[in-house]
Amino acid sequence: MTSTDIDLAKIFVPAIAASSWLAILPVVLMIISGALLATIRRRLDLHAPIAISALVALAILDAVLLFRVAMDGPLTMVMGRWLPPFGIAFTVDVAGALLSFTAALVALAAGIHALADIDTNHRRYGFYPFLMFLMAGVSGAFLTGDIFNLYVWFEVLLISSFGLLVLGGERSQIDGATKYGLLNLVGTTLFLIATGYLYAIFGTLNMADIASKVARADGNLPLMTLATLYLTAFGIKAAAFPVNFWLPASYHTPRITVAALFAALLTKVGVYAMFRVLVMLMPGEGETLRPLVSLIAILGMILGAVGAIASSDIRKVLGHWVIAGVGVMLAGLALGGPQALGGSVFYMLHSMVVMAGLYFTAGLIAKKTGSFNIAELGGLYQSTPLLSGLALMLLLSVSGLPPFSGFWPKAMLVRAALDRESWWVAAAILMSGLLITFAAGRIFLLGIWRPMPGVEGKSEATLSQIAIVSCLAAASLLAGLWPEPIARVATNAAYGLMDPETYIRSVFAEPYP
Repeated sequence: MTSTDIDLAKIFVPAIAASSWLAILPVVLMIISGALLATIRRRLDLHAPIAISALVALAILDAVLLFRVAMDGPLTMVMGRWLPPFGIAFTVDVAGALLSFTAALVALAAGIHALADIDTNHRRYGFYPFLMFLMAGVSGAFLTGDIFNLYVWFEVLLISSFGLLVLGGERSQIDGATKYGLLNLVGTTLFLIATGYLYAIFGTLNMADIASKVARADGNLPLMTLATLYLTAFGIKAAAFPVNFWLPASYHTPRITVAALFAALLTKVGVYAMFRVLVMLMPGEGETLRPLVSLIAILGMILGAVGAIASSDIRKVLGHWVIAGVGVMLAGLALGGPQALGGSVFYMLHSMVVMAGLYFTAGLIAKKTGSFNIAELGGLYQSTPLLSGLALMLLLSVSGLPPFSGFWPKAMLVRAALDRESWWVAAAILMSGLLITFAAGRIFLLGIWRPMPGVEGKSEATLSQIAIVSCLAAASLLAGLWPEPIARVATNAAYGLMDPETYIRSVFAEPYP
Protein backbone atom coordinates (compact mmCIF):
# COMPACT_ATOMS: atom_id res chain seq x y z
CA MET A 1 0.00 0.00 0.00
CA THR A 2 1.42 3.39 -0.96
CA SER A 3 1.66 6.40 1.32
CA THR A 4 -1.13 8.02 -0.66
CA ASP A 5 -3.34 5.00 -0.04
CA ILE A 6 -2.59 5.20 3.64
CA ASP A 7 -3.51 8.88 3.80
CA LEU A 8 -6.76 8.28 1.97
CA ALA A 9 -7.61 5.44 4.31
CA LYS A 10 -7.28 7.83 7.21
CA ILE A 11 -9.61 10.44 5.78
CA PHE A 12 -12.13 8.46 3.75
CA VAL A 13 -14.99 6.47 5.29
CA PRO A 14 -15.58 3.28 3.22
CA ALA A 15 -19.31 3.15 3.88
CA ILE A 16 -22.01 4.81 5.95
CA ALA A 17 -24.03 2.49 8.16
CA ALA A 18 -27.77 2.72 7.70
CA SER A 19 -28.29 3.54 11.38
CA SER A 20 -25.98 6.56 11.05
CA TRP A 21 -28.60 8.35 8.98
CA LEU A 22 -30.64 8.69 12.18
CA ALA A 23 -28.27 11.46 13.25
CA ILE A 24 -29.35 13.76 10.44
CA LEU A 25 -32.91 12.65 9.66
CA PRO A 26 -34.55 15.03 12.21
CA VAL A 27 -32.93 18.04 10.55
CA VAL A 28 -33.68 16.83 7.02
CA LEU A 29 -37.31 16.20 7.95
CA MET A 30 -37.79 19.72 9.29
CA ILE A 31 -36.08 21.40 6.33
CA ILE A 32 -38.16 19.42 3.80
CA SER A 33 -41.37 20.11 5.74
CA GLY A 34 -40.62 23.82 5.97
CA ALA A 35 -39.80 24.02 2.27
CA LEU A 36 -43.00 22.16 1.38
CA LEU A 37 -45.13 24.49 3.49
CA ALA A 38 -43.44 27.53 1.96
CA THR A 39 -44.14 26.13 -1.50
CA ILE A 40 -47.87 25.71 -0.78
CA ARG A 41 -48.11 28.95 1.18
CA ARG A 42 -51.55 29.73 -0.29
CA ARG A 43 -53.04 26.41 0.86
CA LEU A 44 -53.35 27.45 4.49
CA ASP A 45 -55.79 24.62 5.14
CA LEU A 46 -52.95 22.13 4.62
CA HIS A 47 -50.34 23.85 6.79
CA ALA A 48 -51.46 22.60 10.18
CA PRO A 49 -52.01 18.92 9.20
CA ILE A 50 -48.66 18.72 7.43
CA ALA A 51 -46.77 20.53 10.19
CA ILE A 52 -48.27 18.51 13.04
CA SER A 53 -47.66 15.25 11.16
CA ALA A 54 -44.04 16.29 10.62
CA LEU A 55 -43.65 17.13 14.32
CA VAL A 56 -45.07 13.74 15.31
CA ALA A 57 -42.55 12.10 12.98
CA LEU A 58 -39.80 14.29 14.48
CA ALA A 59 -40.66 13.17 18.00
CA ILE A 60 -40.60 9.51 16.90
CA LEU A 61 -37.24 9.93 15.15
CA ASP A 62 -35.74 11.65 18.17
CA ALA A 63 -37.11 8.95 20.49
CA VAL A 64 -35.49 6.23 18.36
CA LEU A 65 -32.27 8.24 18.22
CA LEU A 66 -32.23 8.69 22.01
CA PHE A 67 -32.79 4.96 22.57
CA ARG A 68 -30.01 4.15 20.08
CA VAL A 69 -27.36 6.35 21.69
CA ALA A 70 -28.42 5.44 25.22
CA MET A 71 -27.95 1.75 24.43
CA ASP A 72 -24.97 1.79 22.06
CA GLY A 73 -23.15 5.08 22.65
CA PRO A 74 -22.65 8.16 20.44
CA LEU A 75 -23.66 7.96 16.79
CA THR A 76 -21.87 9.77 13.95
CA MET A 77 -22.89 10.60 10.40
CA VAL A 78 -20.01 12.02 8.33
CA MET A 79 -20.99 14.11 5.31
CA GLY A 80 -19.50 13.00 2.03
CA ARG A 81 -17.89 10.00 3.77
CA TRP A 82 -14.81 12.12 4.57
CA LEU A 83 -13.43 11.99 8.08
CA PRO A 84 -12.89 15.29 9.90
CA PRO A 85 -11.29 17.74 9.54
CA PHE A 86 -12.19 17.26 5.85
CA GLY A 87 -15.82 16.25 6.33
CA ILE A 88 -18.70 17.69 8.35
CA ALA A 89 -20.04 15.38 11.03
CA PHE A 90 -23.29 15.06 12.91
CA THR A 91 -22.39 13.35 16.19
CA VAL A 92 -25.16 12.56 18.66
CA ASP A 93 -24.60 11.63 22.29
CA VAL A 94 -27.08 11.26 25.14
CA ALA A 95 -27.09 14.98 25.97
CA GLY A 96 -27.90 16.09 22.42
CA ALA A 97 -30.45 13.34 21.80
CA LEU A 98 -32.23 13.92 25.11
CA LEU A 99 -32.61 17.66 24.57
CA SER A 100 -33.59 17.18 20.94
CA PHE A 101 -36.34 14.71 21.90
CA THR A 102 -37.75 17.01 24.59
CA ALA A 103 -37.64 19.96 22.19
CA ALA A 104 -39.60 17.92 19.63
CA LEU A 105 -42.32 17.15 22.17
CA VAL A 106 -42.61 20.81 23.13
CA ALA A 107 -42.75 21.86 19.48
CA LEU A 108 -45.51 19.31 18.87
CA ALA A 109 -47.43 20.74 21.81
CA ALA A 110 -46.96 24.24 20.36
CA GLY A 111 -48.10 23.13 16.91
CA ILE A 112 -51.33 21.71 18.35
CA HIS A 113 -51.88 24.70 20.64
CA ALA A 114 -51.48 27.00 17.64
CA LEU A 115 -54.59 25.51 16.00
CA ALA A 116 -56.69 27.81 18.18
CA ASP A 117 -54.12 30.51 18.99
CA ILE A 118 -52.78 31.36 15.51
CA ASP A 119 -55.64 32.50 13.31
CA THR A 120 -55.74 32.38 9.51
CA ASN A 121 -54.40 35.91 9.16
CA HIS A 122 -51.29 35.09 11.20
CA ARG A 123 -50.83 31.74 9.46
CA ARG A 124 -50.71 33.64 6.20
CA TYR A 125 -47.47 35.24 7.45
CA GLY A 126 -45.88 31.78 7.66
CA PHE A 127 -46.25 30.51 11.22
CA TYR A 128 -45.96 26.81 10.41
CA PRO A 129 -43.09 27.12 7.86
CA PHE A 130 -41.16 29.25 10.37
CA LEU A 131 -41.89 26.65 13.06
CA MET A 132 -40.42 23.91 10.86
CA PHE A 133 -37.28 25.92 10.14
CA LEU A 134 -36.96 26.87 13.81
CA MET A 135 -37.00 23.18 14.74
CA ALA A 136 -34.46 22.46 12.00
CA GLY A 137 -32.15 24.98 13.69
CA VAL A 138 -32.82 23.67 17.20
CA SER A 139 -32.38 20.03 16.15
CA GLY A 140 -29.23 20.83 14.18
CA ALA A 141 -27.71 22.67 17.13
CA PHE A 142 -28.32 19.74 19.48
CA LEU A 143 -27.14 17.07 17.02
CA THR A 144 -24.19 18.60 15.17
CA GLY A 145 -20.61 17.55 15.85
CA ASP A 146 -19.05 20.55 14.10
CA ILE A 147 -18.71 23.89 15.85
CA PHE A 148 -19.09 25.96 12.69
CA ASN A 149 -22.24 24.01 11.90
CA LEU A 150 -23.40 24.90 15.40
CA TYR A 151 -23.03 28.53 14.33
CA VAL A 152 -24.99 27.81 11.14
CA TRP A 153 -27.85 26.22 13.06
CA PHE A 154 -27.87 29.14 15.46
CA GLU A 155 -28.33 31.38 12.44
CA VAL A 156 -31.17 29.20 11.10
CA LEU A 157 -33.08 29.34 14.37
CA LEU A 158 -32.31 33.05 14.77
CA ILE A 159 -33.74 33.92 11.35
CA SER A 160 -36.78 31.72 11.97
CA SER A 161 -37.32 33.26 15.40
CA PHE A 162 -37.29 36.75 13.82
CA GLY A 163 -40.08 35.65 11.49
CA LEU A 164 -42.12 34.23 14.38
CA LEU A 165 -41.47 37.23 16.61
CA VAL A 166 -42.88 39.76 14.12
CA LEU A 167 -45.78 37.53 13.07
CA GLY A 168 -48.55 39.97 12.24
CA GLY A 169 -46.36 43.08 12.09
CA GLU A 170 -47.77 44.82 15.18
CA ARG A 171 -45.91 47.80 16.64
CA SER A 172 -45.04 46.03 19.90
CA GLN A 173 -43.72 43.03 17.97
CA ILE A 174 -41.42 45.20 15.88
CA ASP A 175 -40.13 46.86 19.05
CA GLY A 176 -39.55 43.50 20.73
CA ALA A 177 -37.85 42.08 17.64
CA THR A 178 -35.48 45.06 17.51
CA LYS A 179 -34.33 44.50 21.09
CA TYR A 180 -34.17 40.77 20.56
CA GLY A 181 -32.27 41.07 17.31
CA LEU A 182 -29.61 43.61 18.20
CA LEU A 183 -28.11 41.79 21.15
CA ASN A 184 -28.45 38.37 19.52
CA LEU A 185 -26.57 39.67 16.50
CA VAL A 186 -23.79 40.80 18.83
CA GLY A 187 -23.70 37.30 20.29
CA THR A 188 -23.64 35.78 16.81
CA THR A 189 -20.74 38.02 15.79
CA LEU A 190 -18.73 37.04 18.86
CA PHE A 191 -19.50 33.38 18.15
CA LEU A 192 -18.21 33.72 14.59
CA ILE A 193 -15.07 35.58 15.70
CA ALA A 194 -14.30 32.91 18.30
CA THR A 195 -14.87 30.12 15.77
CA GLY A 196 -12.56 31.76 13.23
CA TYR A 197 -9.94 32.17 15.94
CA LEU A 198 -10.34 28.51 16.93
CA TYR A 199 -9.88 27.35 13.34
CA ALA A 200 -6.75 29.46 12.99
CA ILE A 201 -5.28 27.69 16.03
CA PHE A 202 -6.29 24.08 15.40
CA GLY A 203 -7.09 23.90 11.68
CA THR A 204 -10.29 21.98 12.41
CA LEU A 205 -13.90 22.67 13.39
CA ASN A 206 -14.94 19.16 14.35
CA MET A 207 -15.72 18.95 18.05
CA ALA A 208 -14.17 15.52 18.53
CA ASP A 209 -11.01 16.65 16.75
CA ILE A 210 -10.88 19.85 18.82
CA ALA A 211 -11.36 17.97 22.09
CA SER A 212 -8.53 15.60 21.17
CA LYS A 213 -6.17 18.43 20.21
CA VAL A 214 -6.99 20.54 23.27
CA ALA A 215 -6.19 17.56 25.48
CA ARG A 216 -2.71 17.39 23.88
CA ALA A 217 -2.12 21.16 23.84
CA ASP A 218 1.15 22.34 25.38
CA GLY A 219 -0.37 25.17 27.43
CA ASN A 220 0.91 27.99 25.23
CA LEU A 221 -2.27 28.35 23.19
CA PRO A 222 -4.71 31.24 23.87
CA LEU A 223 -7.48 28.88 24.96
CA MET A 224 -8.65 31.12 27.80
CA THR A 225 -9.37 33.90 25.30
CA LEU A 226 -11.37 31.46 23.20
CA ALA A 227 -13.29 30.13 26.20
CA THR A 228 -14.14 33.66 27.37
CA LEU A 229 -15.37 34.63 23.91
CA TYR A 230 -17.59 31.56 23.75
CA LEU A 231 -18.86 32.15 27.29
CA THR A 232 -19.86 35.70 26.32
CA ALA A 233 -21.45 34.70 23.00
CA PHE A 234 -23.43 31.81 24.45
CA GLY A 235 -24.28 33.86 27.53
CA ILE A 236 -26.02 36.37 25.26
CA LYS A 237 -27.87 33.57 23.47
CA ALA A 238 -28.91 32.03 26.78
CA ALA A 239 -29.97 35.36 28.36
CA ALA A 240 -27.47 34.89 31.19
CA PHE A 241 -26.73 37.77 33.55
CA PRO A 242 -25.77 40.57 32.79
CA VAL A 243 -26.77 40.31 29.11
CA ASN A 244 -30.31 39.18 29.82
CA PHE A 245 -32.27 42.42 29.56
CA TRP A 246 -33.40 41.71 26.01
CA LEU A 247 -35.50 38.71 27.06
CA PRO A 248 -38.21 40.29 29.28
CA ALA A 249 -38.29 43.21 26.84
CA SER A 250 -39.19 40.99 23.88
CA TYR A 251 -40.80 37.71 25.00
CA HIS A 252 -44.07 39.39 25.99
CA THR A 253 -44.68 40.78 22.49
CA PRO A 254 -45.33 37.78 20.18
CA ARG A 255 -48.30 35.43 20.09
CA ILE A 256 -48.42 33.27 23.21
CA THR A 257 -47.58 30.09 21.27
CA VAL A 258 -44.45 31.74 19.91
CA ALA A 259 -43.47 33.07 23.35
CA ALA A 260 -43.88 29.56 24.78
CA LEU A 261 -41.62 28.11 22.08
CA PHE A 262 -38.95 30.74 22.69
CA ALA A 263 -39.02 30.36 26.48
CA ALA A 264 -38.88 26.58 26.25
CA LEU A 265 -36.21 26.16 23.58
CA LEU A 266 -34.01 29.09 22.63
CA THR A 267 -32.20 29.79 25.90
CA LYS A 268 -31.61 26.03 26.33
CA VAL A 269 -29.70 25.93 23.04
CA GLY A 270 -27.39 28.65 24.37
CA VAL A 271 -26.82 26.83 27.67
CA TYR A 272 -26.24 23.53 25.84
CA ALA A 273 -23.63 25.15 23.59
CA MET A 274 -21.91 26.59 26.66
CA PHE A 275 -21.77 23.13 28.25
CA ARG A 276 -20.48 21.55 25.05
CA VAL A 277 -17.59 24.01 24.76
CA LEU A 278 -16.61 24.59 28.40
CA VAL A 279 -17.10 21.02 29.62
CA MET A 280 -16.22 18.83 26.64
CA LEU A 281 -13.94 20.91 24.42
CA MET A 282 -12.07 23.12 26.90
CA PRO A 283 -12.49 21.56 30.35
CA GLY A 284 -9.40 23.21 31.84
CA GLU A 285 -10.53 26.68 30.83
CA GLY A 286 -14.05 25.87 32.01
CA GLU A 287 -12.58 24.98 35.40
CA THR A 288 -10.73 28.31 35.54
CA LEU A 289 -13.89 30.23 34.64
CA ARG A 290 -15.98 28.57 37.36
CA PRO A 291 -15.80 31.51 39.83
CA LEU A 292 -17.06 33.86 37.12
CA VAL A 293 -19.79 31.41 36.08
CA SER A 294 -20.78 31.07 39.76
CA LEU A 295 -21.25 34.82 40.02
CA ILE A 296 -23.26 34.89 36.78
CA ALA A 297 -25.44 32.02 37.99
CA ILE A 298 -26.08 33.52 41.45
CA LEU A 299 -26.97 36.98 40.16
CA GLY A 300 -29.14 35.50 37.40
CA MET A 301 -31.10 33.36 39.85
CA ILE A 302 -31.68 36.15 42.36
CA LEU A 303 -32.31 39.08 40.02
CA GLY A 304 -34.54 36.99 37.75
CA ALA A 305 -36.70 36.04 40.72
CA VAL A 306 -36.79 39.63 42.01
CA GLY A 307 -37.74 40.91 38.55
CA ALA A 308 -40.68 38.51 38.51
CA ILE A 309 -41.96 39.93 41.81
CA ALA A 310 -41.71 43.47 40.44
CA SER A 311 -43.70 42.69 37.26
CA SER A 312 -47.47 42.89 36.92
CA ASP A 313 -47.78 41.39 33.42
CA ILE A 314 -47.84 37.59 33.63
CA ARG A 315 -45.80 37.30 30.44
CA LYS A 316 -43.03 39.48 31.89
CA VAL A 317 -43.12 37.47 35.11
CA LEU A 318 -42.55 34.32 33.07
CA GLY A 319 -39.73 36.01 31.17
CA HIS A 320 -37.94 36.77 34.43
CA TRP A 321 -38.45 33.16 35.52
CA VAL A 322 -36.72 32.04 32.34
CA ILE A 323 -33.74 34.19 33.34
CA ALA A 324 -33.73 32.73 36.86
CA GLY A 325 -33.88 29.25 35.34
CA VAL A 326 -30.84 29.96 33.20
CA GLY A 327 -29.01 30.86 36.41
CA VAL A 328 -30.00 27.49 37.90
CA MET A 329 -28.68 25.67 34.81
CA LEU A 330 -25.39 27.57 34.97
CA ALA A 331 -25.04 26.61 38.63
CA GLY A 332 -24.28 23.08 37.43
CA LEU A 333 -21.54 24.40 35.14
CA ALA A 334 -20.14 26.44 38.01
CA LEU A 335 -20.06 23.47 40.37
CA GLY A 336 -18.83 20.83 37.93
CA GLY A 337 -19.01 17.09 38.37
CA PRO A 338 -21.56 14.57 37.08
CA GLN A 339 -24.14 15.20 39.81
CA ALA A 340 -24.21 18.98 39.27
CA LEU A 341 -24.13 18.77 35.47
CA GLY A 342 -26.77 16.04 35.57
CA GLY A 343 -28.91 18.32 37.72
CA SER A 344 -28.54 21.08 35.14
CA VAL A 345 -29.54 18.76 32.29
CA PHE A 346 -32.53 17.55 34.34
CA TYR A 347 -33.48 21.18 35.00
CA MET A 348 -33.29 21.97 31.26
CA LEU A 349 -35.79 19.21 30.55
CA HIS A 350 -38.05 20.43 33.35
CA SER A 351 -37.83 24.03 32.18
CA MET A 352 -38.68 23.15 28.58
CA VAL A 353 -41.90 21.44 29.63
CA VAL A 354 -43.00 23.71 32.47
CA MET A 355 -42.21 27.07 30.88
CA ALA A 356 -44.10 26.07 27.74
CA GLY A 357 -47.03 25.01 29.93
CA LEU A 358 -46.97 28.26 31.89
CA TYR A 359 -47.00 30.41 28.75
CA PHE A 360 -49.86 28.37 27.30
CA THR A 361 -51.73 28.76 30.59
CA ALA A 362 -51.11 32.52 30.63
CA GLY A 363 -52.59 32.70 27.15
CA LEU A 364 -55.70 30.79 28.24
CA ILE A 365 -56.10 33.04 31.27
CA ALA A 366 -55.92 36.12 29.05
CA LYS A 367 -58.34 34.49 26.63
CA LYS A 368 -60.81 34.06 29.47
CA THR A 369 -60.34 37.45 31.17
CA GLY A 370 -59.10 39.67 28.35
CA SER A 371 -55.92 40.75 30.16
CA PHE A 372 -52.43 39.62 31.17
CA ASN A 373 -52.29 42.15 34.02
CA ILE A 374 -52.44 40.45 37.42
CA ALA A 375 -54.35 43.42 38.89
CA GLU A 376 -57.14 42.90 36.34
CA LEU A 377 -57.51 39.17 36.82
CA GLY A 378 -59.59 37.16 39.25
CA GLY A 379 -62.55 34.86 39.54
CA LEU A 380 -60.95 32.06 37.53
CA TYR A 381 -61.13 29.50 40.30
CA GLN A 382 -64.93 29.69 40.30
CA SER A 383 -65.41 29.89 36.54
CA THR A 384 -62.67 27.53 35.28
CA PRO A 385 -61.57 25.17 38.08
CA LEU A 386 -59.74 22.79 35.72
CA LEU A 387 -57.59 25.55 34.24
CA SER A 388 -56.98 26.93 37.74
CA GLY A 389 -55.84 23.52 38.97
CA LEU A 390 -53.47 23.10 36.02
CA ALA A 391 -52.07 26.58 36.64
CA LEU A 392 -51.45 25.70 40.30
CA MET A 393 -49.59 22.52 39.32
CA LEU A 394 -47.32 24.39 36.93
CA LEU A 395 -46.73 27.24 39.41
CA LEU A 396 -45.71 24.74 42.10
CA SER A 397 -43.40 23.04 39.63
CA VAL A 398 -41.61 26.23 38.56
CA SER A 399 -41.21 27.08 42.26
CA GLY A 400 -39.30 23.84 42.77
CA LEU A 401 -41.76 22.32 45.22
CA PRO A 402 -42.59 18.60 45.47
CA PRO A 403 -44.10 16.48 44.10
CA PHE A 404 -43.32 18.17 40.77
CA SER A 405 -40.36 18.03 38.41
CA GLY A 406 -38.76 21.29 39.54
CA PHE A 407 -37.86 19.85 42.95
CA TRP A 408 -35.42 17.09 41.99
CA PRO A 409 -32.91 18.92 39.76
CA LYS A 410 -32.64 21.68 42.35
CA ALA A 411 -32.13 19.04 45.04
CA MET A 412 -29.32 17.52 42.96
CA LEU A 413 -27.70 20.93 42.52
CA VAL A 414 -28.03 21.91 46.19
CA ARG A 415 -26.52 18.61 47.26
CA ALA A 416 -23.62 19.05 44.82
CA ALA A 417 -23.08 22.60 46.09
CA LEU A 418 -23.01 21.45 49.71
CA ASP A 419 -20.62 18.60 48.87
CA ARG A 420 -18.23 21.16 47.34
CA GLU A 421 -18.82 23.66 50.15
CA SER A 422 -20.15 26.18 47.63
CA TRP A 423 -22.45 27.72 50.21
CA TRP A 424 -23.31 30.80 48.15
CA VAL A 425 -24.50 28.73 45.19
CA ALA A 426 -26.66 26.53 47.43
CA ALA A 427 -28.07 29.58 49.21
CA ALA A 428 -28.83 31.29 45.88
CA ILE A 429 -30.71 28.24 44.56
CA LEU A 430 -32.83 28.10 47.71
CA MET A 431 -33.40 31.86 47.89
CA SER A 432 -34.34 32.02 44.21
CA GLY A 433 -36.84 29.21 44.76
CA LEU A 434 -38.34 31.06 47.73
CA LEU A 435 -38.73 34.29 45.73
CA ILE A 436 -40.22 32.44 42.76
CA THR A 437 -42.66 30.74 45.13
CA PHE A 438 -43.70 34.17 46.40
CA ALA A 439 -44.26 35.46 42.86
CA ALA A 440 -46.15 32.28 41.92
CA GLY A 441 -48.36 32.63 44.99
CA ARG A 442 -49.06 36.23 44.02
CA ILE A 443 -50.23 35.12 40.57
CA PHE A 444 -52.44 32.37 41.95
CA LEU A 445 -53.96 34.32 44.85
CA LEU A 446 -54.56 37.58 43.01
CA GLY A 447 -55.03 36.37 39.46
CA ILE A 448 -56.90 33.11 39.98
CA TRP A 449 -58.20 32.60 43.53
CA ARG A 450 -59.41 36.17 44.21
CA PRO A 451 -63.15 36.49 43.53
CA MET A 452 -63.98 38.94 40.77
CA PRO A 453 -67.15 39.25 38.72
CA GLY A 454 -67.14 39.83 35.00
CA VAL A 455 -65.06 36.94 33.69
CA GLU A 456 -68.03 35.07 32.28
CA GLY A 457 -68.75 35.47 28.61
CA LYS A 458 -65.15 35.86 27.50
CA SER A 459 -63.49 33.48 25.02
CA GLU A 460 -63.11 29.94 26.27
CA ALA A 461 -60.12 27.66 25.89
CA THR A 462 -60.55 24.93 23.30
CA LEU A 463 -60.39 21.25 24.17
CA SER A 464 -57.05 20.87 22.36
CA GLN A 465 -55.50 23.73 24.34
CA ILE A 466 -56.69 22.34 27.67
CA ALA A 467 -55.42 18.90 26.63
CA ILE A 468 -51.96 20.27 25.82
CA VAL A 469 -51.64 22.11 29.14
CA SER A 470 -52.93 19.00 30.94
CA CYS A 471 -50.29 16.82 29.27
CA LEU A 472 -47.48 19.21 30.19
CA ALA A 473 -48.66 19.50 33.80
CA ALA A 474 -49.04 15.72 34.00
CA ALA A 475 -45.53 15.25 32.62
CA SER A 476 -44.16 17.52 35.36
CA LEU A 477 -46.08 15.60 38.02
CA LEU A 478 -44.94 12.22 36.66
CA ALA A 479 -41.31 13.37 36.58
CA GLY A 480 -41.68 14.56 40.17
CA LEU A 481 -43.20 11.30 41.39
CA TRP A 482 -40.80 9.07 39.42
CA PRO A 483 -37.59 11.07 38.88
CA GLU A 484 -35.09 8.19 38.86
CA PRO A 485 -35.11 7.42 35.09
CA ILE A 486 -34.74 11.07 34.14
CA ALA A 487 -32.04 11.69 36.76
CA ARG A 488 -30.18 8.61 35.53
CA VAL A 489 -30.21 9.56 31.86
CA ALA A 490 -29.37 13.19 32.71
CA THR A 491 -26.37 12.02 34.75
CA ASN A 492 -25.29 9.78 31.86
CA ALA A 493 -25.49 12.83 29.60
CA ALA A 494 -23.22 14.68 32.05
CA TYR A 495 -20.70 11.82 32.04
CA GLY A 496 -20.69 11.92 28.24
CA LEU A 497 -19.84 15.63 28.27
CA MET A 498 -17.10 15.22 30.88
CA ASP A 499 -15.44 12.19 29.27
CA PRO A 500 -15.60 12.55 25.47
CA GLU A 501 -13.58 9.40 24.70
CA THR A 502 -16.55 7.50 23.28
CA TYR A 503 -17.66 10.65 21.45
CA ILE A 504 -14.24 10.92 19.79
CA ARG A 505 -14.16 7.20 19.01
CA SER A 506 -17.57 7.48 17.35
CA VAL A 507 -16.20 10.06 14.92
CA PHE A 508 -12.86 8.44 14.09
CA ALA A 509 -13.80 4.77 14.69
CA GLU A 510 -10.49 4.36 16.51
CA PRO A 511 -8.29 6.41 18.87
CA TYR A 512 -7.28 9.51 16.98
CA PRO A 513 -3.52 10.06 16.85
